[in-house]
Amino acid sequence: MEQIKQYIEQHRDRFLDELFELLRFPSVSADPKYKDSVLKTADFVAGKLKQAGADNVEVCPTAGYPIVYGEKIIDATLPTVLVYGHYDVQPPDPLELWKTPPFEPTFRDGKIYARGACDDKGQFYMHVKAFELMMETNTLPCNIKFMIEGEEEVGSNNLGIFVKANKEKLKADVVLISDTSMISMENPSLETGLRGLSYLEVEVVGPNRDLHSGVYGGAVANPITILTKMIASLHDENNHITIPGFYDKVLVLSDEEKKALNAAPYNEAEYKTDLDVEELWGEKGYSTFERIGTRPTLEVNGIWGGYIGEGAKTVLPSKANAKISMRLVPNQTSAEITKIFTDHFEKIAPKSVKVKVTPHHGGEPVVTPTDSIAYKAAQQAITESFGKAPIPTRGGGSIPIVALFEAELGIKTVLMGFGLDSDALHSPNEKYDIFNYYKGIETLPLFHKYYAELSK
Repeated sequence: MEQIKQYIEQHRDRFLDELFELLRFPSVSADPKYKDSVLKTADFVAGKLKQAGADNVEVCPTAGYPIVYGEKIIDATLPTVLVYGHYDVQPPDPLELWKTPPFEPTFRDGKIYARGACDDKGQFYMHVKAFELMMETNTLPCNIKFMIEGEEEVGSNNLGIFVKANKEKLKADVVLISDTSMISMENPSLETGLRGLSYLEVEVVGPNRDLHSGVYGGAVANPITILTKMIASLHDENNHITIPGFYDKVLVLSDEEKKALNAAPYNEAEYKTDLDVEELWGEKGYSTFERIGTRPTLEVNGIWGGYIGEGAKTVLPSKANAKISMRLVPNQTSAEITKIFTDHFEKIAPKSVKVKVTPHHGGEPVVTPTDSIAYKAAQQAITESFGKAPIPTRGGGSIPIVALFEAELGIKTVLMGFGLDSDALHSPNEKYDIFNYYKGIETLPLFHKYYAELSK
């Protein structure tokens, strides 16, 4: 451990400078205007892997954005860890809510502010620096492979194709991902599961053109009014989702599992203060931890229609749209839930409008084993680094490729993230605590050490 800390201290400033350089690339995969920047980010990541000591580094083309691959095979008889991360980021909008520009990383109050600071540039880059540390100190105890993609924020549509075509290249014993969070640095945790996802867009169309709201209002259905009524009907008074069959396959936790989940430290007052809300909202009969980790949800991610410019325009719009995501739990599948939603949404539409549902992307829920060698190695690494054992938790987010890796490569994943739920992922003023960044670089070599030892 002392050797690890000494190396980090010696290169502390450089590690931060390199991360800032990475964060300056506006690698927004959702918006084509950022294409050149996304491609430059891939080249930057490949260059840093080479500098750290990786062999066979490639920027592998796909039908979309490339996947960066690199490896270090020190002994074919030793176990191999496949590190996954993503270099693309969410759009920075709304820009006016950022205190400092999203792609000009700023360090203040012990935190790094920039789009991608935590999700996922700051987190995957910890692995690159931890790898460099192990190479420079001659302490790499096992084989390591890197697969850093550029389309995670838009559904990883080409990752599955790449994985299926490169099973031998990606052959490993475990996947290691740092794209998740901890309860806090005082209460370290390890996520043991993730929710799945069904993401889609709905469109409600009324008249064949925008109409004068005085001439036609009251005689023709307003698509915005209809859409909002339809969306409102998807939850009942207990915030329970009303779509028939939605909960049919939901895995219900045992009393023992509920007790263990809710034993994690939680301060509701601090939770509300951080979000500046007076009351929490959610499915009746469940705690906050249960709602965000073990229960499915349906959320409206965006809604628009009609005139939204400056001043007034008395228009009855021709159409209205919304983007909707549903987080799924074990036993639910994205394909089935997408169909159930589509059938229901089309059924509840009045004849005064036409409805179209367009699926975007999805992923399956996963539960990672807590009795595996890799999980135990992560436990030991965190215990040594933090001075206390990690608390097992369930993550509310989705990483669809975890299920993909298991299905195509036949290997499990360890979710060893160092972010915090308060890091404003996907929001303005995204941050990553500098303590967490260096703590990750310190802890990850310990994972490789204990994984190699326990695998003997």
